[in-house]
Amino acid sequence: MRRVLMTVQRLLTHTDGQDLLEYGFLMALIAIVAVTAVSNLGNTVNTVLWQTIAQNF
Repeated sequence: MRRVLMTVQRLLTHTDGQDLLEYGFLMALIAIVAVTAVSNLGNTVNTVLWQTIAQNF
């Protein structure tokens, strides 16, 4: 029983790899923001440029 408690305590206090997980979450967040920004920019360009050009022809 003591061995199990020591193993659980070690797992709870073990922080190796935490930085890698944080970097992964940060990269995922940046990717989501980038995809959203590019999508919005594409919609804006379509509305401002291409629809204006299409209406004039």
